Amino acid sequence: MQRNSRILIIGHQDSLENSLWNYFASKNYTYVTTNTRNRLDVLSQVGVCKFFKEVHPEYVFLGSIRSGGIAANQAHAAEFIYENLQAQNNVIHSAYEAKVKKLVYFAASCIYPKAAQQPIQENSLGTGVMEETSEPYSIAKLAGMKLCQTYRRQYGLDAITIVPATLYGPGSDMNMENAHVMGALIAKFHQAQQRNEKTVTVWGTGKPRREFLYVDDFMQGVLFLMQHYRSDQAINLGVGTDISIKHLAQMIGHISGFKGKIVFDTSKPDGVKRKLLDSSRVRQLGWRPKVALEEGIYKTYSWFKSIA
Repeated sequence: MQRNSRILIIGHQDSLENSLWNYFASKNYTYVTTNTRNRLDVLSQVGVCKFFKEVHPEYVFLGSIRSGGIAANQAHAAEFIYENLQAQNNVIHSAYEAKVKKLVYFAASCIYPKAAQQPIQENSLGTGVMEETSEPYSIAKLAGMKLCQTYRRQYGLDAITIVPATLYGPGSDMNMENAHVMGALIAKFHQAQQRNEKTVTVWGTGKPRREFLYVDDFMQGVLFLMQHYRSDQAINLGVGTDISIKHLAQMIGHISGFKGKIVFDTSKPDGVKRKLLDSSRVRQLGWRPKVALEEGIYKTYSWFKSIA
């Protein structure tokens, strides 16, 4: 990509879209558009087709337009599957018609079977049932991967699928009702610390383990794969280590200065027990993450305090 390349980012003002936007802005890229900032209705097939014909994007980064944690997945399952399917169908087909130079599609680790062997290898896709709490969203993301795969094989569209670990960092969704676990916990602990509350309640048992990828590492990994990866097979992008929700909550509590008690609400679902990606393929290509989890949480919390 050159600084005058025409770039399109599809997202919903989450950490993925914001990290891409901030990077290109900081590097003085001239022609960068997003569906949220440029008011592109990605649910409209006619609108998306018209946009591609008028703007002629050369590079497309396609994320979700609806996503969130367990609570959001349960409350908005229909929107999660319908809107993501509709958007990615429109964008991928229009990208093919417009002959874009490269399309990067971002799947999610929930596309893997809930009982997949850990760490999860890419070849485990389709070998078992998905986690029920996020299944509608997971099916949409899996369908998008398959769409990229078939358009590459049949039409030669240079589309790759990246499966990142759960993203976090400045620009993340911090809405306690809709965010993924990292953002929701940071917001909860900050609120509790500010209000001098005695307890913070965390959904589930605290035993499930999750892998988190800091947005700066994510951005560098994406740019690396843009240059070095050409395949119809999905590729994992993770840090190679995970942490229990219990220990994550304790770490965030310490960073936030919270002095009270952490309570686990075991009446709420845990979700899948573990999601650790096997990122050995991207390591073999030469990419490595740089930001340790505690450092990343500190940076994220500092950013959130500045805007809260």
